[in-house]
Parts: sequence; C-alpha cells; structure tokens
Amino acid sequence: MRKDLAVAPVLKDGKTIAWIFVTSDFVGTTGYSGKPIHSLVAVDMNAKIVSVQLVKHSEPIVLIGIPEAKIKALVAGYVGLDLVAEAKSGGTAHEVNIISGATVTVMVIDDSIIRSSLKVARALGLGGLVPEAADAGPRFEVDPAAKQPTEWSEAEGDGTVRRLSLDVAQVNGAFAAHPDPRARDRALTAAPQTTFVDMQVALVSVPAIGGAMLGTAEEGNLRQWLGVGEHAIAVAGRGLYSFKGSGYVRGGIFDRIVLIQDDVSVRFRDRDHRRFGGIALTGAPEFTEMDLFRIPAGVGFDPAKPFRIQLLVQREVGPVEKVFQTFDLGYQLPQRYLRAVAAPAREAKEVAAVVNKSEDTAQAELWKRIWSDKQVEIAIVATMLLVLTSVFFFQGFATRNARTFYIFRMGFLAVTLVFLGWYASAQLSVVNLMALFGSLVSGFSWQAFLLDPLTFILWFAVAAALLFWGRGAYCGWLCPFGALQELTNQIARKLRIPQWTLPWGLHERLWPIKYMIFLGLFGVSLMSIEQAEHLAEIEPFKTAIVLKFIRAWPFVAYAVALLVAGLFVERFYCRYLCPLGAALAIPARLRMFDWLKRYHECGNPCQTCSNQCPVQAIHKTGEINPNECINCLHCQVLYQSESVCPVVIKKMKSRAKLAASLGSAPVQVPANKV
Repeated sequence: MRKDLAVAPVLKDGKTIAWIFVTSDFVGTTGYSGKPIHSLVAVDMNAKIVSVQLVKHSEPIVLIGIPEAKIKALVAGYVGLDLVAEAKSGGTAHEVNIISGATVTVMVIDDSIIRSSLKVARALGLGGLVPEAADAGPRFEVDPAAKQPTEWSEAEGDGTVRRLSLDVAQVNGAFAAHPDPRARDRALTAAPQTTFVDMQVALVSVPAIGGAMLGTAEEGNLRQWLGVGEHAIAVAGRGLYSFKGSGYVRGGIFDRIVLIQDDVSVRFRDRDHRRFGGIALTGAPEFTEMDLFRIPAGVGFDPAKPFRIQLLVQREVGPVEKVFQTFDLGYQLPQRYLRAVAAPAREAKEVAAVVNKSEDTAQAELWKRIWSDKQVEIAIVATMLLVLTSVFFFQGFATRNARTFYIFRMGFLAVTLVFLGWYASAQLSVVNLMALFGSLVSGFSWQAFLLDPLTFILWFAVAAALLFWGRGAYCGWLCPFGALQELTNQIARKLRIPQWTLPWGLHERLWPIKYMIFLGLFGVSLMSIEQAEHLAEIEPFKTAIVLKFIRAWPFVAYAVALLVAGLFVERFYCRYLCPLGAALAIPARLRMFDWLKRYHECGNPCQTCSNQCPVQAIHKTGEINPNECINCLHCQVLYQSESVCPVVIKKMKSRAKLAASLGSAPVQVPANKV
C-alpha cells in the first residue's frame, strides 16, 4: 500500500503486475440514492483495466427490479479498456452500455471508473501516461474586462455561442448503425429535414458573455446564484427532442447532457439548474427551452480549456427498453475572453494542501447548497415540530374536545405519512443509529450527516424530545410507518374489522422482542456494519415508505403482512418488533418531566385508560410505561371526558347534587379544574 496514494499493488512472483483501488477514493461517485457507488478497479502496467468489481451501492433503482447481476455484468465489461486511448479521447473511446431504467446509475458508474482509473494511471505513470503539468507552458484565465458581443450573429460567428444541430435524417442514420436491429425498425417518421434538436451553449459565468446573453438583471441574479469557484453554462434548444427531458426528479440528475473536460465530467442535478427568461442579444432566435446549469467548485473545471457537452439521445425499442446514441458539442472559449497569466512555482506539499482544502470546501458547499435547495421542506418540518411541541405543552387544552383532537391527530399523521414519508423519504431507521455509532468510533464528521437536512433535523428533534417526553414524540407522531399503521387500523375499525387485545401476560412477554432485535443488530454492527444493514431489513421502512412498495415481492409481502397484523392489533410492529423504537425507548426513563396527568383512582379501581390505551402501555396498577408509551394523548382525552372517566363523572354528580341542594342550576365546570 502506497502512503501517498490510496492504491495497493497486485503481486505475482514478487513483481507488481497491477495496481488496485476503490473509485470513491479518487472521484465523486454519488448516485440517485445520495450515497457513493463503490467499485474496485485494477489497472495493469500498460494502463489497461484488468479487473472491475461492484463492491457496494445503495441505488434504489437496482433494488426496485433491475437484477444486481445485470449491473455487475456491465461493470465487468470494462475489463480490457485501454486508458491511453481514453486519455487521448477525453474519456469517450469506449461505448457506454446503458441499461434501460438505470440510465443515471450506469452513467455514474461509467464516469467513476473512467475518471478514477485515469487519475491513478497518470499518478503512477502507467502506460506512459504522465500527470498533467499544472505549471508547464502558458496559462490563461478569464479576462473580466473583455468586451461584450453586441449581436447574436457576432456571438455565433466568433464561437461565443456553440451549436449542435441534428435533423431527423441524421438521427435515423446514427441509429441505423446501432447493433440492435430494433433501433432501425423504430425510425422517426417525421420529414428527414425536420429539426430533431438545435442546441446552443455559452459559458455565461464569463462576465462579458453573461452580460450579453442574459442582460444586466438576469446576469446579476446569476452572480448571486454562483458561489466562489463555480461556473455556469447557458443551454438553449428547440426541435423534436429536449436536451433536458422530463424524466428527472426532485433531487435527481439530468441524464441527457453531461459536460466533459479531459477526465473531468459533470452531470447536473436539479439543485444546479434554473431557467432563464430569454436571450438579450439582438437577433437571437426563438428557443423552446432555455436553462442555466451550474458547474460546482472543486470538480476541476477550467473555463480557459476546451470542453464538450455530450447529448444522450434515446430511442424506445420495447415497452420498457431503450437504446442510446451520443452526440458531442465542442466548446472553446474564444481568445478575446482570455488573458495570459504566469504560473507560480509551488511545492508539491503546497499543491496537495490546496487540493485538500478545495475538496473540503466543495463538501461544505455541497451540504449548504442542499439545505438551500430544501428550504420549503425544512420550513414544513419546522412547522410540524412547532405545532407538535405546542400540543405537548398545552395538552390539557388540545385534548379538551375528543372529536376535534381525533381529527387533528389523524390529519397530522396523514401529513407525516404523505409528506415526511412518501414525499421527503424522511423515515428514520435503526441504520442511522448504527452509522452514527460507527462514525463516532472511526472519526466523526458533521458533513456526512448534514447532507440530508430533514433527517438531520428530525434526529435533533428526537434527541430533544427524549429529554422531555420520551420516545413517544417520534414513534407516536413523526414516524411515517407508524402513521401508516395507525391510519390503516382506523380504516379497519370503520369497516368493523374485529380488534384483538392480547392478554396482558402475553403482551408483556412479546414487547421485549424488539429490544432483543435491537441488541442483536447493534452487536452485529460492531463486527460488520454492512451485515447489520442487511439484517436491518426487519424494518419495513425502506419497502413501505422509501420505495413505496415498488420492490421485490418478498419484501412487499413482509411489509404488507405487518400492516395486515396491524389491522387487528393496533401498531403491531411498533409494539413488538421495531428495533428503532427499542433504541429510543432505552433512554426514555431519562426524561425530565411526567407530563401525562393521572388521578389517584387510576388503576385502583379504575381501569378505563388501561383498557383503552391503543398500545397497552398502561399497567393494571395505573402507571404508564414510558418505554412503551407513544404519547398519543388518548389517556389525556379520557382524563377530561365527562362521559367515560368515572372520576370525572363522580365529580360532575357531586357538583350537581351540591347545586341542587343550593337551589341553583348545575354549573358546567370541567372536573379536573375543581
């Protein structure tokens, strides 16, 4: 293992024949899941890839239905790839075998394998490749004093704006050469001269180009949008084919275009995208799409060097199958926008320090940008937490009217399920706790946890709630799967499905199971966090909430079985199997206050609350078990009920008798106020 590079030698008869490394140690490999896709690559001394293995990923698209073996086979197909040819071509000498339905995942894998392999080959000098000399030869930078073009014809003529124009005949011709014969059979039927796509690109982060293309006001907005070291391109298009498409999702990637510069490639996420209203240059044509794409700092992009925009064109060849062709639009910033600069000589340690600092800055900017892009979701979660906190603090007022409180609770749980769960995927998991423990042991970093704002906020809220109310604040109100169980159980009650109340002795022997499950998972995580994550599938959260039941049938059957059990035994999974609930219940007794009000008569002789508690968290002796209570506040509704609670009824009768003896009408005052 080299000390200066995260690579290890592959030896044969004591001689190094190749170098092996993990792609995520050299380049960003984040996929749709928001987690890295790790691949193990071996490169021989001739700069050829001799082995590739997919080590670990969390891609939901693979979990949903595409066999993982298919992805692994695709990865293995990179064996034999010549990195020298890739370096000369800018990483495009090979064909990308897109798997229909997993376009982004495949493109991220391809990008990570090619770029990391080129970096390693150059760093080690394999196949004659040498590191790019950062300080050799003349260097250029953007000239902020450059003159703006005045007309569209001038900008198009000198290369300020570059164009890719394809008609139907050209696209049909490209697919006619595709190895899949179905691509030829599905040729476009429009007239051959019809514009398929007319795409124009300009580097608008250059002040002179941005001012001319966007106008003063829009260019000012662009400056506010871009951070230090960031750049932006404007892409405008028209024709039958959209360079942007409509398949990208919130938090997703635009999979039809990619920026490539040497071995650097940039795929744009929706947080790095915004539309603009029009082109300010005189004589500009009309476009149906006009968009800005931000190039993050720290990716290695140099505006003074040539780059290209690669357009991915797809053609459907079956109900769910597609084939693909790529077309390139080359871009070189005209010399009028550049000025020569002297390259200062720097020590290798200084260069490494700058690179590391840039990487740290890029990571910080990433999570800050994610938080900025999720301001609406953060505001909604903050509002939910504020409302819930108010209910707990003023629970006497909130639970005064049973019908109103029931409607409020069902509405809150519906928001939890639909917004927190199915929309935002903010379902906490015991895996989060295991990851936190692993981070504390191996080296804690806030940035890893800040990448998911809603989960971060919820965990902080849970930590605070444990000190005040115990685990029930989350389990009873903010857990999407818990909300799903309770809502489906309420529907079952409306349909008159019988409800089963387990004998107290059996109930007491079943609820410790979840603690055993949690301790088992925690013990396994000490040896292998990966194995613990697999075993954590006992949580149906990923199936029912994150993937919305779109998963392999055994997982769906398991989640549905738990929900069916919950139709008869309310919150069956929460009571007896949930390891997350067990983990939160362990510190529940550390709470500082007992908020739930009780009468001396509770449990002796009155058993009303004990019999009606939805999760049987109230003992026959009247005390509430904080480890099992979900803070549904149903007992507080009963505490004030003038028709159910015997204590309140008795006090109401006493007041009525007193009023009658005094010859006055009964005064309706809540019993708990006396």
